[in-house]
Amino acid sequence: MSNKYQVPRGTQDIMGDDVSLWRQVESIIREQCARYGYQEIRTPIFEHTEVFKFQNDSSDMVTKEMYTFLDSGERSLTLRPEGTKGVIRAFVEHKLYGNQAELPYKLFYMGPMFRYERPQKGRYRQFHQFGVEAIGAKSPLLDAETIALGYNITRAMGIKKVKILINSLGDDESRSNYRSALREHFRPYLGELCGDCQRRFELNPLRILDCKVDREHPSFKSAPSVQDYLNEPSKKYFSQVLQALDDLEIPYVIDSRLVRGLDYYTNTVFEAIPEDASGQQAAVFAGGQYDGLVEHYGGGNLPGVGFGMGIERMIDLAVQEQGLTAVGHEADVYVISMGNVGSYALKATETLRNAGFRVETDYQGRSLKAQFKASDRLKAKVIVIIGEDEYSNGQVVIKDTVSKQQVTVGFDKLLETVKGFTGE
Repeated sequence: MSNKYQVPRGTQDIMGDDVSLWRQVESIIREQCARYGYQEIRTPIFEHTEVFKFQNDSSDMVTKEMYTFLDSGERSLTLRPEGTKGVIRAFVEHKLYGNQAELPYKLFYMGPMFRYERPQKGRYRQFHQFGVEAIGAKSPLLDAETIALGYNITRAMGIKKVKILINSLGDDESRSNYRSALREHFRPYLGELCGDCQRRFELNPLRILDCKVDREHPSFKSAPSVQDYLNEPSKKYFSQVLQALDDLEIPYVIDSRLVRGLDYYTNTVFEAIPEDASGQQAAVFAGGQYDGLVEHYGGGNLPGVGFGMGIERMIDLAVQEQGLTAVGHEADVYVISMGNVGSYALKATETLRNAGFRVETDYQGRSLKAQFKASDRLKAKVIVIIGEDEYSNGQVVIKDTVSKQQVTVGFDKLLETVKGFTGE
């Protein structure tokens, strides 16, 4: 088969029983978000490139991974590589900040994202992300609550052994002092580091710590810790976040090298990883606080906090830990037809479907044996049998597959009898 008739590299078809896994995960997400007061938002899959590409942004996502194209009007558009920026753009555009009494405004999103990167297990070029954004309030308790939401979603999916890696990047003053310290530290080694690190040195030296190429370089082990450059307000804020996590009995580890992969984070940043794994590749969900995003889009100086969760990776973990199993395609009723019965069998099928039953029937004139096998495969609770005699007499034969009880009734008793057999 020609490659042009196969899915593009880094994408996948989701079908069959796998779809039931996705539905279960989506259901858990929606239920948990409702408990925490989050409303769903659905933003466009593509936006104007400027929504995602900030000046002097040093993140790999912006510099290397975005799918950007010109439309017929020569406008630069980008397939969304993450959810936060589109949500903040919509928050500002629709003036959701108008009523201060409603802040923080809590939103969640779920859908496909696109990044051009090397495909690997759990990581695709078209991937699906769930995320939350709580916009308009700054509080250590809100940071902790946001982490608790992600933590409780993972537990609801059967993933029990998860710990939180957490760090503070501090406020503007703290980060400015830390950036200066990092430049001073890495300057003598700059010629030994990769091109990305050299570029980040000027734009955002914190991102050097996130490098996958040079992470074993000796300069990384001796790099100064951000914890040593937090001013008193930042230290106090971070300690209150940790105290709240302690009170909620959420396990965490302070990781002073954690900076996250995007440039807009401030103060609290976090990643959730399985207890038997480490590193960013293993993250179940990750995020942090941001102070300047709303203002960048013209919405005033409002803070926010949120996280993103890769759904593919979440499903893989949930299946591995047996907290999630596929539910096969099943039917409540199977309608068997024999001989020349016209649309009589279809009429019975539709009558039961309209009453809320999941019903399958045969369309190919297969043998009685083949139809019984199909009903077994679909685990039908009830079988409706229609032959030429039943058709002529306006009747149906109804069989309970569990008790093996079988009755012949008029068509007008079809629904009543099936309900009796299924306990509906």
